[in-house]
Amino acid sequence: MKISAIIPAGGTSSRFGGKNKLLEKIFDKEVIKYTVDAFCASFVDEIVICANPSIIDVLKEIFSDYSKVKIIAGGASRQESVFNGLKICDCDYVLIHDGARPMVSTEIINRAIEMVKETKALTVATKTVDTIKEVENGKIIKTIDRAKLYNTQTPQAFDYSLIFEAHKKLSGQNFTDDAGMLEKLGYDVYILDGSYKNIKITTQNDIEIAKVYLK
Repeated sequence: MKISAIIPAGGTSSRFGGKNKLLEKIFDKEVIKYTVDAFCASFVDEIVICANPSIIDVLKEIFSDYSKVKIIAGGASRQESVFNGLKICDCDYVLIHDGARPMVSTEIINRAIEMVKETKALTVATKTVDTIKEVENGKIIKTIDRAKLYNTQTPQAFDYSLIFEAHKKLSGQNFTDDAGMLEKLGYDVYILDGSYKNIKITTQNDIEIAKVYLK
């Protein structure tokens, strides 16, 4: 049984201040290297990074001695990047994880691998702890019951054939969440409780938060 991981890394980091956040260093180690190292220590057999063409050469240098890692060109959208990765995978199950989530733990990755064998589709998520308001034109319309609300994270894990067929059927659209593609097609997707530390690096402020967690 073979397990692959796809790490989409094709974004432009437009909200990060003119440089690619995945190459930002925290304690002399790139953000994406923290991410990849967590997967290298897991039960995953191969890791496919779907990268922005502008950083492919840099990534090849960073991961030159990583036997599990393949680096390919990503697409114009996250969905297209993941599809590019799926096309070259030869596996039974696949995990998809944001390159900009360096605090992911090897433990949660391995738990996702074990759980997906039973559920076929899952997403790591955390229960929503804030009170959520629905707003229209600057005015609160209602308060939403948070008891059933979760914040979606990654990794998300799938039976390979299931998610590959979903990508083929929904090709050309702009899903930012692979689990959402299966939901759209009527498949069940399950929740694996994650960690509130598993944040996504989006702004410079997130780097400061990451430093606290990674210290």
